[in-house]
Parts: sequence; C-alpha cells; structure tokens
Amino acid sequence: MKSICVYCGSSPGRLDAYAASARALGAVLAGNNIRLVYGGAKVGIMGMLADTVLSLGGEVVGVIPEALVAKEVAHQGLTTLHVTGSMHERKMLMADLSDGFVALPGGIGTLEELFEVWTWAQLGFHHKPCGLLNVAGYYDGLAAFLDHAVAEQFVQNAQRAMLIVEQTAGELLRRFRGYEPPLVPKLVDEKET
Repeated sequence: MKSICVYCGSSPGRLDAYAASARALGAVLAGNNIRLVYGGAKVGIMGMLADTVLSLGGEVVGVIPEALVAKEVAHQGLTTLHVTGSMHERKMLMADLSDGFVALPGGIGTLEELFEVWTWAQLGFHHKPCGLLNVAGYYDGLAAFLDHAVAEQFVQNAQRAMLIVEQTAGELLRRFRGYEPPLVPKLVDEKET
C-alpha cells in the first residue's frame, strides 16, 4: 500500500477522541511511509490529520474543488494540492491516487464519499479496501444499520464484509494489507435465477 485516501470531517466534532484518532492515523500512515490523500482542507479533523502526517515527514496530497477552496480553507502547506473543477472530479482523482479508503468521523460528505467508493468496490470498478475507523463508537449505529440491511436482504453478506470496521488505525491498516476482494455478483438478482 502506497497511499490511502481518508474521508473525514471539516469540523473537530464534539469529542477529543476524534482529533486524537486523526492524529493516530496520521502517525500510522507516516510511520509506514504511506501517502495520505484527503480533501485538502486545513480545518477540523481534515487539517489535524494532514498536519500530523506532514509533521512526521510524510507526504500529503490534497484534492479540493474550486468551489470549496475558500469555504473549507484549502491547506497551502501540503506536498501537493490539486484543485478540481467539480466534486465529481475530486472524488475520481482521490480514488485514482489511492490504494485504499478510510472514513474517520465526519458528516454527510464523509458518508457520501465512503458509500460511493464502497459501491464502486461492490460493482467491481476497483478492488481496493474500504474501512471505517470507529472512534468512540461513532459508527456503531451505522454498522448496526448495515447489519440490518443484510438481514433484510438488500445487502449481501459478502458486500457487507467488504467494509472493514476497526477501532484502531494500526489494526485497520493490518487488515487492509491482507484484504482480498470477494467475488460478489451484483448485476444478477439471485431470486430470479
């Protein structure tokens, strides 16, 4: 693994544990010589993560659409900052530059980005690992909902297993390194066959 894309909040969130987890993930990435690819902002969890990787001598690539440069306060101290014309271009470039995808605590944008890249994985558009860093139980409710979606037969067990959930950055990276994408047929309705 040479680079990991991290989706996360542009605010610090309520708990100090969120900032601590961003810094811990940044230290793990830098310590393993893994390039960080992220949304390019210098505020919130995003900025804390980038600053940690940079302070430890790591490489950080930011990708931000022109419309958000001022709103999210683009980080000007990165190794590389790509400014795109749209959110779609941003997400495609982030995916192209990355070998795996992690969601730290964040809001609607974080969830949207994670769900899109996970959908691409289950459709076979890429074979890269996707994961949640479940800090202080932040993603417990989401994980329970996803298990419910499996029980209700809208999500297959193999698709659910494609989203790796861990509580520590080191364990998440360990599982990413051993990730083998499942063969999941998506375009065939099993009830019709």
